[in-house]
Amino acid sequence: MSEKTQNFSLVFLRAALGIIFFAHGSQKLLGWYGGYGFDATVQFFQQMGIPPALGTLAILAEFFGGLMVLLGFFTRIGAAGIAATMAVALFTVHLSQGFFIAGDKIGFEYVFALLLMALYLVINGGGELSVDRYIREKTGSNVIGKLLS
Repeated sequence: MSEKTQNFSLVFLRAALGIIFFAHGSQKLLGWYGGYGFDATVQFFQQMGIPPALGTLAILAEFFGGLMVLLGFFTRIGAAGIAATMAVALFTVHLSQGFFIAGDKIGFEYVFALLLMALYLVINGGGELSVDRYIREKTGSNVIGKLLS
């Protein structure tokens, strides 16, 4: 597989991760798709021992990180927010429940997969079919162009 083909294929990874996190973030931030909305989600996080500021950051990372990854717009930053959120979820909630999602246990297999998908995008960026690529071509080697390369 050529490097260009691999870069084009990143759109599939971005679509999967972006849609998942935009949907979950929409539940938490806006109450869409059967979610509880911002205030109720922050309260739920507080009951789990997560301070409101960190809960807010997680909600914003999911919603805006999902959009950023989906569009390929500052992909690495959006994916980093998602990765951080999944790392916290893995260690604070899911790890103690084992690997598998089965019965009443919500193990870490799904969160682990999402974390690794996000880390892949942090390392590789958005690929050929992304807003990042367009901006990089327009800005060249300045600070923004280097951030997106």
